[in-house]
Amino acid sequence: MDFSRRAMLGAMGGLAVGGSIAAMSGNVIAAPVMSPGKDGHFMQMHGEFGWKPHKIDDIAAAMDVAYKGYWYKGYGCGYGAFYAIVGTMAEKYGAPYNTFPFTIMEMFKGGFGDWGTICGALAGAGAAFSVFYGRNESKPMVNELFRWYETTAFPIYNPGEAAQGFKGDLPTSVANSVLCHVSVSRWSYETKIPANSKQRSERCGRITADVTKKAIEILNAKIEAGKDWKGALAKQESVTQCGACHSKGKMSDIVKGNMDCTPCHSGNEHLGNKFVNHP
Repeated sequence: MDFSRRAMLGAMGGLAVGGSIAAMSGNVIAAPVMSPGKDGHFMQMHGEFGWKPHKIDDIAAAMDVAYKGYWYKGYGCGYGAFYAIVGTMAEKYGAPYNTFPFTIMEMFKGGFGDWGTICGALAGAGAAFSVFYGRNESKPMVNELFRWYETTAFPIYNPGEAAQGFKGDLPTSVANSVLCHVSVSRWSYETKIPANSKQRSERCGRITADVTKKAIEILNAKIEAGKDWKGALAKQESVTQCGACHSKGKMSDIVKGNMDCTPCHSGNEHLGNKFVNHP
């Protein structure tokens, strides 16, 4: 399926009306099925986590969609990753997947509105998990994806002649962090390639494809195993070590999160006081 259809779906923001929204019989439109709310609030069509996930068998094609989605109208990494998962289901199965307003994911670009926080590709993939699974089931999926991201040398994917920002091989680096700011800055520092260059944009487009591949592998495994699925990757050593004193129920309960502690707490040369006598 060519990308023109995907582009059309994206341009429409995924707001096409499917049969799941309204079933028409003559001139009668059936009311949508809504989940019970509390005191009249929090009503949700199809119920909470009511969409059925489908395995995505052609992961290579989904990676291609993710990469192209990154460049599509400049919507970026979160849009590319999310569309490559949920949008792929929309193209194959129609409603309700094609009713999602995909353009909402554009806000994840640049670590959420260019704030450099969570990598948008991770945010888009994690959001896709949460379309189908509640917190108890999606959290292990997020843990597996994020731990993999922290320890993997990126980028891996290479679109070849189809590259839209820069053609050819790119140098890699391990981010040791799920933060856009750290991931990009470390790569730019180690490669001497400016963060605001076409090469860096190309890197992020390729990483969008890489994250999508891993996310789909996790989703497919989850669908097969159901509630019994568990990730294979353990907490980073720093998280376990620091958590011995700083996690819930310990002597100094001040830490919230599972990120690798070392990028921000290792006392490296970048963490000195740069506001005093900075060259």
